[in-house]
Amino acid sequence: MPQASIFPSSGSQNFANVHHLIPEERRDRDMGHLHPAMVGQPLCSPSELDDFFENGAIALHLVGPDGTILKANKAELEFLGYAPEEYIGHHIAEFHADRDVIEDILARLTQGEKLNKYPARLLAKDGSIKHVEITSSVNFRDGKFVNTRCFTVDVSELERSRAELRRKDEQLRQVLDALPAAVYTTDPNGTITYFNRAAAELAGREPEVGKDEWCVTFRIYTPDGKFLPHDQCPMAVALKEQRPIRGVEAMAQRPDGTFFPFLPFPTPIKDQDGHVLGAVNMLVDISERKQSETQQKILLDELNHRVKNNMQMLCGLLESAQREACPEAQAVLRDAGRRVAAMAAAQQVLYSSSAATTFKASEFLHAVGKSAQQAFGKDIRLKVEQASGYLSNDVSMPLALILNELLTNAAKHGVNGRGEGTITLGLKEADEDMILWVEDDGPGYEYKPNGRRSSGLGLVTGLARQLRGTFDVERGTGARCTVRFPAQR
Repeated sequence: MPQASIFPSSGSQNFANVHHLIPEERRDRDMGHLHPAMVGQPLCSPSELDDFFENGAIALHLVGPDGTILKANKAELEFLGYAPEEYIGHHIAEFHADRDVIEDILARLTQGEKLNKYPARLLAKDGSIKHVEITSSVNFRDGKFVNTRCFTVDVSELERSRAELRRKDEQLRQVLDALPAAVYTTDPNGTITYFNRAAAELAGREPEVGKDEWCVTFRIYTPDGKFLPHDQCPMAVALKEQRPIRGVEAMAQRPDGTFFPFLPFPTPIKDQDGHVLGAVNMLVDISERKQSETQQKILLDELNHRVKNNMQMLCGLLESAQREACPEAQAVLRDAGRRVAAMAAAQQVLYSSSAATTFKASEFLHAVGKSAQQAFGKDIRLKVEQASGYLSNDVSMPLALILNELLTNAAKHGVNGRGEGTITLGLKEADEDMILWVEDDGPGYEYKPNGRRSSGLGLVTGLARQLRGTFDVERGTGARCTVRFPAQR
């Protein structure tokens, strides 16, 4: 059948011949875009127009009012794999995989509508499906449908990428839905875009995607019970400051009034240029952990209480035995009682400490010093010169015994039998060591180790070694006893 063309059929027709077909206002406008040398010259010859159509890189075809393909260029034929006679002259619907799509395309074009990147699926000769986007309009003459002008762009690779992305999105969604942990996502403004079933169950409510902001919970509070607006919650901070938030605890309230403690893990999601696309958050319910911690504290408090009671009972037994013993035994029992009392004082510090594995040096010095002072005369004063830093629980008992022996020795010998005076003590951190000292205002003395571990200073020497430290005595205006040992953190 003869093939129609969008171009004039006369080989002699040039720009001047078609000049009258262009509206005056458009003619004046378009002339302004021409190089001055082109004014008055033909835009292009018919052969150039035919070459432009036939050899253009974009697939082109013309369709008549009855749906018959009137003309198709090489790019379109090669794209679909058909010979001209297999394609041109056939109804366009034969090459569409979806009948309703081509019917909608033809109906819209017939009504004068212009199509821009209309998605469709075409059938190639080899049986494959080509995903395309069609841009088309109709050439009307005197209100009569002459033919369509269709540009076809292959988007098969793009469609495969989109399908793969949809598949991965769906796969990720299934993974998140199956997670026992509560997970949700937001857009850059904090609006909820997704939540899994665990998040809804934990929050005790069904969040509204596209409406709820910052968090899926009903209300949020700080661990100490202070109300926290959603726009100040960890997820809001993470998005506003564009950084992950870690190590923060919070308390959430459900609509039914129940509460649960949780750990949030909000993390911004960024593109390759660093722009924030949104954020993901995981809420970890720590109710069981909190219950375990509470139970553990109760058991630990009970254990410390029993240890304290047992030590007090032991001190009482030693005092009772001391009253009935001979003078030599009384001295031994008295020393044993003071040592047990010093250990009991140290135990009380551990019991009262807010930390699980460390205690404050200042609290330790005051507690053990006060325990030792009960055996001194009322005119012997203790002065804590310096106390700083923290100590490990492992050193508490050896250090309590060391301090008790040094204080007792200073009270007995350092004041030179006067029964009055001041004993200063301190504990500080120096470099990577801890230094404990006890100093009296007596005449001082020369320390000569006798090798007896049972004697006061012999016990101090042995316990200092146990702490991997050293014991020294300096003689000045009084005696200054120093124990230096590695700091344990």
